[in-house]
Amino acid sequence: MSMIRDLRAVVRPSRVSLRKTTGASSPSYDTTRDPATPSAVVDCAVYRDGARVASAKPLTPHEAMRLVRRDGGFVWIGLHEPTEAEFAGIAGEFGLHPLAVEDAVQAHQRPKLERYDDSLFTVFKTIHYVEHDRLTANSEVVETGEVMCFTGRDFFITVRHGGQGSLRALRHRLQDDPELLAKGPSAVLHAIADHVVDGYIAVADAVQDDIDEVETEVFSPGRKGGVSRGVDSARIYQLKREVLEFKRAVAPLLRPMQLLSERPMRLIDPDIQKYFRDVADHLARVQEQVLGFDELLNSILQANLAQASVAQNEDMRKITAWAAIIAVPTMVCGVYGMNFTYMPELHWKYGYPVIMGITVVICLGIHRTLKRNGWL
Repeated sequence: MSMIRDLRAVVRPSRVSLRKTTGASSPSYDTTRDPATPSAVVDCAVYRDGARVASAKPLTPHEAMRLVRRDGGFVWIGLHEPTEAEFAGIAGEFGLHPLAVEDAVQAHQRPKLERYDDSLFTVFKTIHYVEHDRLTANSEVVETGEVMCFTGRDFFITVRHGGQGSLRALRHRLQDDPELLAKGPSAVLHAIADHVVDGYIAVADAVQDDIDEVETEVFSPGRKGGVSRGVDSARIYQLKREVLEFKRAVAPLLRPMQLLSERPMRLIDPDIQKYFRDVADHLARVQEQVLGFDELLNSILQANLAQASVAQNEDMRKITAWAAIIAVPTMVCGVYGMNFTYMPELHWKYGYPVIMGITVVICLGIHRTLKRNGWL
């Protein structure tokens, strides 16, 4: 089936590094609502035979579902941070389970897959890499959002939370492939899952660059070949916290993707289900990367602390060495400062230069010995 063979190319655009700016996007239906607009619906469309049904005016969810029940197809509704009151009508129209509705409105959910009588409820955590010139102790590296998906026999509802994770471009790509959209809501669910996981891969590459930068600084030699003083441990700890946030988005999603790829479900088209295996495989690879990041940052943090300890020991050793050198003239001055009447060479004409010369020679000898042994 040519549509299935081309599915990946349709739902997965070429990956561009997050450190590069993207060009202007084309106009879209899926735009963030005006704050003055009471409705949370950012797009509502009916798709029949893989094509978007034209409408003279924006459809309401009730009108869209009425068209679907009359002529067939499915409706895709996109919402952005709806309130309980705004979502209540849609939930009633499509018979959504109250527990899933509560999770969708309140947000802050773990990635999961829940099956109800006639619908699937899926939660995805979206990850956005935050650009920064230099990693600091207060740098935000990743920013999270959420996409909740209700998948039914003739409807697909997305609820987004957060400023990132827009599905605008994805909707346009799907609309450009009627054969894929003809597979129904399960094709949209796969496209969103693949889109989210592709975002994880891009963020993982960007985070890897930050870790490499910190690692290079930690293990770079000190000035003039001296002992490295390491970097600010707070920077490493902040990066570790951001990686932990990343881990919380990736790890819980692996099980839902395995279920979608392995267990037959009446709401998931068999031709689409096999492609969830590809998503699960990519997700597992990202999870391995994130776990590796965590372990690597632990090692970097320990190495940085060890270097700081070594540098402190080096400083203490140098201070001790100079204290040993200074002890010689201190002792001599202390002896001759006791003001006794009878002292060696006290009234000798050359006593002062001789004592000073002997003091300098002893100090130079101690300095040479300590330097040869690496104390200076």
